[in-house]
Amino acid sequence: MKAIVNVFLKDGVLDPQGKAAHHALKSLGFKNVNSVRIGKQIVLDLDATNKDEALKEVEEMSETLLANTVIEDYTIEIVE
Repeated sequence: MKAIVNVFLKDGVLDPQGKAAHHALKSLGFKNVNSVRIGKQIVLDLDATNKDEALKEVEEMSETLLANTVIEDYTIEIVE
């Protein structure tokens, strides 16, 4: 079983890396891009026996290590 955790900055938190990417895309001629936010994706290979157990464990991992919940939000997807 795999878990995919997407971590991204909360709304209102400045994203200088996203701002730089947005500027670069505009410079390259991509005019339809309104904004860019940069995040990270973490893929975990799990030995969990069911989705509920996996989700609970990955939520705990995300809260304690994978995301800085003061400035970041995250989503979790469990894939069998």
